Amino acid sequence: MPSVVVTGSSRGLGFAMAQEFLARGYQVTISGRNADTLAAAQTKLATSGDRLHAVLCDVRERAQVEQLWHAATARFGSVDIWINNAGINQPDLNLWNIPPAAVHAVVETNLLGTIYGSQVAVQGMLHQRTGRVFNMEGFGSNDMQQAGLNLYGTTKRALTHFTSALAKETADTPVKVGLLSPGMMVTDFITKAESVINDPERSRKVFNILGDKPETVAAFLVAKIHAGTHNGEKIAWLTKRKAALRFMTAAFRKRDLFSEH
Repeated sequence: MPSVVVTGSSRGLGFAMAQEFLARGYQVTISGRNADTLAAAQTKLATSGDRLHAVLCDVRERAQVEQLWHAATARFGSVDIWINNAGINQPDLNLWNIPPAAVHAVVETNLLGTIYGSQVAVQGMLHQRTGRVFNMEGFGSNDMQQAGLNLYGTTKRALTHFTSALAKETADTPVKVGLLSPGMMVTDFITKAESVINDPERSRKVFNILGDKPETVAAFLVAKIHAGTHNGEKIAWLTKRKAALRFMTAAFRKRDLFSEH
C-alpha cells in the first residue's frame, strides 16, 4: 500500500488531494502548522482509520520538515510520494508597502519550505532507493505578472526553475521529481486571505471563467500521479488550450464559484 505525504493539507487543494489519495487506498500523512485546523481535517478524514496520520509541521523550519519525514516513515515504513503543497498568498499591496514580516512569511513558506521539503524527501528516498517528489506551481510560474502579486509570483517562478533543475540533478537516481500545475481554484486561499487581486470584481469574473473547485483539480492530479510519471514531468490541469476554450465559451457557461464555495 503506497504512502504519501502532503504538506499544507489541512484545507484547500492539499486536503482535497489527501482525500483523493485515501479514496484510492493510499496511506496518507497530512500536515499543517495550525493545530486546530489540522485536528479538524483529521476528524473529517477519520473514516480512513489507520491509513491516515496527521503531523504538525511548519515547513519554514527544516527540523520540523525532517520530523514530518520521520513521523511518516515510522508510521507507514516508507514514503513513496512527497508533495510540497504548503503555500501562502501575499497581502494585496504593492511590494514597497508589504511589511518585512509578511515578506519573510511568503518567501520562507513558498520557496524555502519547498526547498527544505525537497531536500528531506530526496535524501530519504535515495536511502530507500525509490520515491517521487512533486512541487506545486502557481501564479507566476509561467512568468505571468500582476500588480499585487509580485512577491507571490516571484516565489512561484523561482520554484518552477528549482524543480526543473532538481529533476536534472536526480536524473541518474531512483528518485523522480515533477511539477503539479493546478490552475485557479476558489478556496479559502482566495476568499478569506488578505490578498485576492487588486480589482475584486475583475478577479471574480476571471475566476468564474478559469477557476475550479479543489476537489475537481485534486481528482485529476491524483489520477495522473497514480498512473505513474516520469522524471521531470509536469502535470497541468489548466492548460493554455483549455483556458482559451473557456474564454471562448464563457458567455454560454454561467458560473458563480464564489457562491458555491
